[in-house]
Amino acid sequence: MSYNFCNMKKHTILTLFLLLIVVTMNAQKMEKPANNPLVEKWNTPFQTPPFEKIKTEHYMPAFKYALSVAEDELYRIKAVKMKPTFENTIEALDRSGKLLGDISGIFFNLLEANTSPEMQKIAQEISPALTDFSNRMHLDPALFNRVEAVYKNPGNLTPEQKMLLEKTYKSFVRAGANLSDEDKEKYREYSMRLSTLSLKFGENVLNSVNAYTKLITDEKMLSGIPESALAVAREKAKAKGQDGWLFDLSMPSYLAVLTYADNRELRKEMYMHYNTRAFGGEFDNQAVIKEILTLRDAIAKLLGYNTYADYVLEERMAENAKNVYDLENQLLKHALPVAKKEMKDLQAFAATQGFNEPIQRWDFSYYSEKYKTSLFNVNDEMLKPYFKLENVIDGVFGLATDLFGLTFVPNDKIQVYHPDVKVYEVYRGKQFMAVLYLDFHPRDSKRGGAWMTAFREQSRDKDGNDTRPLVSLVMNFTPSTADAPSLLTFDEVRTFMHEFGHSLHGMLSEVTYNSLSGTSVPRDFVELPSQLLENWSVESEYLNKFAFHYQTGEPIPAELIQKIKDFDNFHAAYACVRQVSFGLLDMMWHTTAPDKIKDIVTCERKAIAKTELMPVVEGACMSTSFSHIFAGGYAAGYYGYKWAEVLDADAYSLFQEKGIYNKEVAESYVKNILSKGGTEKAMDLYMKFRGRKPKIDALLKRSGLVK
Repeated sequence: MSYNFCNMKKHTILTLFLLLIVVTMNAQKMEKPANNPLVEKWNTPFQTPPFEKIKTEHYMPAFKYALSVAEDELYRIKAVKMKPTFENTIEALDRSGKLLGDISGIFFNLLEANTSPEMQKIAQEISPALTDFSNRMHLDPALFNRVEAVYKNPGNLTPEQKMLLEKTYKSFVRAGANLSDEDKEKYREYSMRLSTLSLKFGENVLNSVNAYTKLITDEKMLSGIPESALAVAREKAKAKGQDGWLFDLSMPSYLAVLTYADNRELRKEMYMHYNTRAFGGEFDNQAVIKEILTLRDAIAKLLGYNTYADYVLEERMAENAKNVYDLENQLLKHALPVAKKEMKDLQAFAATQGFNEPIQRWDFSYYSEKYKTSLFNVNDEMLKPYFKLENVIDGVFGLATDLFGLTFVPNDKIQVYHPDVKVYEVYRGKQFMAVLYLDFHPRDSKRGGAWMTAFREQSRDKDGNDTRPLVSLVMNFTPSTADAPSLLTFDEVRTFMHEFGHSLHGMLSEVTYNSLSGTSVPRDFVELPSQLLENWSVESEYLNKFAFHYQTGEPIPAELIQKIKDFDNFHAAYACVRQVSFGLLDMMWHTTAPDKIKDIVTCERKAIAKTELMPVVEGACMSTSFSHIFAGGYAAGYYGYKWAEVLDADAYSLFQEKGIYNKEVAESYVKNILSKGGTEKAMDLYMKFRGRKPKIDALLKRSGLVK
């Protein structure tokens, strides 16, 4: 499924902002740095970042100044002589730190999408300092006393205000506000170190990816690989002044080899390099993982929780580890027997191709693709001509127009951080909703995967003036070549729809407070809008609107659409088991006492043993590149993809019942979920849309796991 590649997609600026909001209670504002575009008023369309003016050397002075401004704002909140109220304390806290949020939104997003060694060095310097300031705010007794006073005597508040109050109070408590002075010092130390380690983990993964390339000059080694992938490999070699075909660990390049290369040794080599990212050598993450887990466990223990998973899940829809394991085990009960049969059938098919050895992991995609082609007479190379990137953009935008009345206007006057980026103004009727940035293709300065983020979240000021969001989608899709435009695989089309679903959550937000805006919802709820949108990708009524052959202009044939539907559940049980294995691995890391973690590989294998469908590969390790949980926001939360898949299948069943373009259902979805952000409890929002609690039945049926 496409979301398997959506690493850390959900990095919203809210998450960063909550980590970075700061205070030194008696500090003075420093002088504003001169000629620094990051701290000036942006006289740009929709106050978008002036990327063309921003230089790396601007960040540190801007951060330091923004910190001093935030310190002053928060000092003023604490210094108010009047009794604490929602307005002068809770609301004031939410509205503080805007400049810091803007600068953080630019820097940390570009750190992932267009980084450099210089930016990585700045991140290592600024992140601990920002975490330290955050700790000083949350651990300051006087400020917490004001928050607690409002929490105990809230007065007459709206539902949104009640939610903001609850989240603010819990953010202090969960950051150690009730700890003793001695334990507060420990919390500071642990959280400071964690901020550095998370960055280090991500850097090690990116550096290990960039450290490997495979130049092939013997054309015989390339047998089976489609010409479209070879063209990209030729372009990569040419860009580095080399003759031949250059492959790397970016997803389009890696999958082209694993899926199509007849040369088994080449597949194995690529597999091993991909699955040993940051495992051993210069960029080894094993010690980093152990220290991260030790610190997370120590923080959980300080705050009164048995495990880090208990600490995390308290604020999620799942609520506790038992509910997570119940879901995972229920899915395995249905999926594992089917997945084993899928593997048995694939092994038998491979035998018909003259392959009589046990299928290894570098064989799976290769024979799976051949088997799929034999069963359905369709493969990605047959489909790609109908998924020219520009046409897919039209299709995705068109779906948003048909369902939600959105229109998209290109604007080349808005500055971008890289020439590849496209920008659109987004409207609903005549109302301006957002600026949308689209960044599609791999480069050395961008980490792998696909994700939605924001340079600015939606909010309203005291006078009701609406600040609209600046949303960005970052992906790693097949690029164009000198001979052909960018033609997407069907999985890439789905990934685009997945991330666009996240963007709808951000763009259609209609709330008052920044910290409740858009995707500021529990991790096991945030994937609902993204995964829901994927459902349209197999609907003929949708595909007929944009899937035209890039050369002839002919629409995608009806029989090809039927084949897409037919193979949609091909190896669905395998995919389910694989996804559950990731969730089980994550839960193991965050429920196991750190002193029992002696060897990363041994623990990993034990955690996922019951989900294994192929022989274990010696020398491989997944955890050292598991950025979702060690460098992102999904620690003890990766199960959320499957949790939200229950929600999305159940939600889409309502569209299927009423019509996949039903305006009433679509409007209800906007009203009750997309526009609400985190202003109400996730389950309450879902029930308002669906009319009841979610059921697992639709997911099992959609996946072909029950009749």
